[in-house]
Amino acid sequence: MRFVVKIVKWLLGLIVLAIAALFAWLYIAPPELIRVGSGYSAKIVCSNVFIAGRDANEVLAVDVQAPGHPLLRLMRVSVDKNRGTVSAGLLGFLGKSEAVARDGLGCASVPDGDVGKARRTAIHASPSPTNQDALWPEGERVDASQKPEVSKIVGDAALAGTGMRAMVVVKNGRVVAERYGDGFSASTPLLGWSMTKTVNAAIVGTLVKDGKMAMTNQGLFAPWKADGRAAISVADMMAMSSGLEFNEDYGDVADVTRMLYLEPDMAGFAESKPLTGEVGKVFSYSSGTAVMLSRLWQDAVGDKAKALTWPRTALFQPLGMHSAVLETDEQGTFVGSSYLYATAHDWARFGQFLLQGGVWDGNQILPAGFVDWMREPASASKVYSKGQLWIEAPGDEENPGAGVAAGLPKDTYWMEGHDGQTVAIIPSEQLVVVRLGLTPATFNYRPQAMVGALVKALH
Repeated sequence: MRFVVKIVKWLLGLIVLAIAALFAWLYIAPPELIRVGSGYSAKIVCSNVFIAGRDANEVLAVDVQAPGHPLLRLMRVSVDKNRGTVSAGLLGFLGKSEAVARDGLGCASVPDGDVGKARRTAIHASPSPTNQDALWPEGERVDASQKPEVSKIVGDAALAGTGMRAMVVVKNGRVVAERYGDGFSASTPLLGWSMTKTVNAAIVGTLVKDGKMAMTNQGLFAPWKADGRAAISVADMMAMSSGLEFNEDYGDVADVTRMLYLEPDMAGFAESKPLTGEVGKVFSYSSGTAVMLSRLWQDAVGDKAKALTWPRTALFQPLGMHSAVLETDEQGTFVGSSYLYATAHDWARFGQFLLQGGVWDGNQILPAGFVDWMREPASASKVYSKGQLWIEAPGDEENPGAGVAAGLPKDTYWMEGHDGQTVAIIPSEQLVVVRLGLTPATFNYRPQAMVGALVKALH
C-alpha cells in the first residue's frame, strides 16, 4: 500500500512540475499565436474604451471573445485610464501585450513594450466641434424620411443583418433614414476595418493634388531599388497588384496578423516582403500594401508632425468628419489598412464625398477625375478597382455581375471592411448607404438585398 501511495505522490509531483514548466514556458516565451491574441485583445479594447467610450468588459466579451478564435475566450484585460493603457494576456498574465492611447491618434499596439516611445506620437490640437443644430452634412441634425417603405426597410432586422450597429441612408445629399443597434448611437465612433483603405487612397489623392506624389512613381523604398521591386509603382500598390508576397489569412499567425499585432514597424515589415508575382499583372489583396502607402504619403508630406495632422487638416476637417480618428502603429505610421474610427454620419460624409467626385462644399479636395480613376477596374482584377474600392458587392467576388442581377444599378461601387462594414455608393441614384456592425463572415450576411430595396423605395 505504501508503495502505491509513493507512486501516486510521485506522479502527482510530475504533473505539478509539468504544469509549472508549461506556465513558465508560456510566460517566458509565449507562442506567437498567444501574443497575436493578446495584442488584438489589448488593441480593440483600448480603442473602444478611449475613442468610443465603451465599457472594457463589454468590448472584451462581445467584440473580442464572442466572434473570435477560441483562444480569445481565455484572454483577460486590464485598463489603466490614468496611464491610458490596456494590457491583455492569456488568463491575464501569459503572453501579455499592451496598447496605449495617444492624444488625437486613438490607440497603438506596443509589441516591443516601449509604451513611453509610443506615447510620444500624438496630436495635441483638438478637432473642430460639430454643429449639432444644422442639417446633415453641414451639421448633425437629421430630418428622416417619413416614407413608410424606407422606414420598413431600415427597421427590417433580416435586411440589416445580425450584429448591425448603425445604418445611415443618404439620398440627394441628405440623410433620409438611420437606425442604431442597442447601445450605439449617431455619436458612437465605429471601426471601419478595411474601409480605411479607401480613405487612405483618398489621402494619397490629396498629395497628388498638391504635386507631392504621382501614380507613376517607382523605386518607392530604398531596398527595392536594387531588385525587381524597383518596377512597382504607386498605381500598382493602389490596385493591389504589386506582386509582393503577403498572406492576408486571419485567425492564425499570418502576415496580416503578425504585422498588426507583433511588429512595431508595420510598413517596414511589409516593405521587406519579396516579389512572388509579376508586377501589375497579379491581384493580391494586401493590408501590408495599404500601410506602405501610408508610409509613402507621410514621407511625401515631409515634416513628421505635419504628416500626423494631414488626414485631419487635408480631409477630415474640410468634410466635417470631426469624429474621425485614424490610428498609427508604434512607429507613427498610419495603419491605413484597418484602423479608422468614425461615426456612421461621418462614414456617410465620406461616401457622399466620393459620390460628389472628391468635391465638398464647392471645393475640389481631390484632383479632378481622381475618384473616377479610383473606380476604374484594376487591370489584374474583375472585382477590385484602381483606387482601393470594390466594384462588385460583398460576397460577389467569385460571381461578377451578381449585384446587377440582384437589382443594383451598374454604377454601384463599395467600400468594404471586416465583420460586415460596408458603404454602398450609387451615383446614378444619388444614394449612399452605410451599414456598420459586428457580423462575422460565418453569418454569410450580404447587404445587397437591403441596398436594392432602398434603391427601389427611393427611386
